[in-house]
Amino acid sequence: MQPSSFSLALLHPRYLFNWLGLGLLWLLVTLLPWRLQMTLGRALGRFSMRILGSRVKIAQRNLELALPELTPEERAQTLTANFESVGCAVFETGMAWFWPHWRMQAITRMEGTEHVDAAAANGQGMLLLSAHFLTLELNARQFGLYRPGVGVYRPNTNAVLEYAQVQGRCRSNKYLVNRLDIKGMVKALRQGDALWYAPDHDYGRHASVFVPFFAVEQAATITGTATLARVKKTVTLPCFTIREQHGYRLLIQAPMSNFPIGNDIADATASNKVIEAAIRLAPEQYMWLHRRFKTTPKDVPYRY
Repeated sequence: MQPSSFSLALLHPRYLFNWLGLGLLWLLVTLLPWRLQMTLGRALGRFSMRILGSRVKIAQRNLELALPELTPEERAQTLTANFESVGCAVFETGMAWFWPHWRMQAITRMEGTEHVDAAAANGQGMLLLSAHFLTLELNARQFGLYRPGVGVYRPNTNAVLEYAQVQGRCRSNKYLVNRLDIKGMVKALRQGDALWYAPDHDYGRHASVFVPFFAVEQAATITGTATLARVKKTVTLPCFTIREQHGYRLLIQAPMSNFPIGNDIADATASNKVIEAAIRLAPEQYMWLHRRFKTTPKDVPYRY
């Protein structure tokens, strides 16, 4: 989807609070320095723990399932840091959508761009294997600063928020593809584009296999990564954004070797291992609020 044009229908009174919220976010991320935004974000995240009780329980359960090696004290610290990161993500979404290129570049440290150059020189499509870090809005925006690509996304049912996210996500990228539009994804790869793809959520049993993810031996994992990686002349480049003390590190890793091999179990296991290794770099920055392990084999009880 190309960035849509503005229409008068978006000014309907029912969208008033959406526009006010977006306006406030624009004002804050435009006027405030980055460090102050992160300070406010952490405070917002800690406050959200008081009102998002169900999400706190989900994140807590995910940490218990995924990282049983943590002590109760370490798990509690990670949980708090995770919600602080949730608050920061609000500001980071505004940064990704509203900041000009120069300001985004000032806080972005890119690592591994030589892998992008090599793929582009060979005329290869790039499947950017990413994950739902809380910095995910920044990830595609930052990659697009180096080489504009194509994003995979879920359309928003709210017309104003849909307009805002499409406009924002296309600030440094070409266009977006609906996550259900497999043909559109294949087309982008065949044209030699970079396609941002995050397969780490639990999307149910359809087109999924049960493979290890962290300490959970049977985590439902979609097989779409390998399907897209099989597109002719496509390389799979793991790509993540990590929040650091002075900004962000856009980490582009070397192409996955011997991937895919054509076995759904082995391929899903391989992609999960890459994603898990990236999450372990900053586990507090991952989206633990999602019921990642909700789908279970028939003989395994519900985990939440």
